[in-house]
Amino acid sequence: MKKFCLKIEKIYGLLFGLVIIIFFSAFDLNTSQQTPWRAPAEADNLTNPVEGDSDATLAGKKLFDNMCAICHGNKGKGDGMAGMSLKPRPTNLSLQATQSQSDGALYWKITEGRAPMASYKQALNDEQRWQLVNYIRQLKK
Repeated sequence: MKKFCLKIEKIYGLLFGLVIIIFFSAFDLNTSQQTPWRAPAEADNLTNPVEGDSDATLAGKKLFDNMCAICHGNKGKGDGMAGMSLKPRPTNLSLQATQSQSDGALYWKITEGRAPMASYKQALNDEQRWQLVNYIRQLKK
């Protein structure tokens, strides 16, 4: 039963990602000319409550695999199947430009989103978004 539930969860994650892509593909957002995405300075003051928690990082990997990999790729390099048609393309999360950002900045971006990336404020709770930050930190290795 557990394996069945995990498969259903993954399918729902993939479907959610595809719906987001289709939604944003319907609009001419002229996003290829976007300015660099910077979180507000106050985001740097946010403290990651699950930093260093290996269970939280593992939970973040599961979330990433189900909700983010479709665009960002399995290793976070921005090469996911659904991300190929997005403009701009999904960020390579393993690069120094991403890894040098504060945990708070990454959390803020996951929370707020910016087209074509959706906001995950409603889809994921605070702890889940911090778990994703923990996992994103593992992508540099």
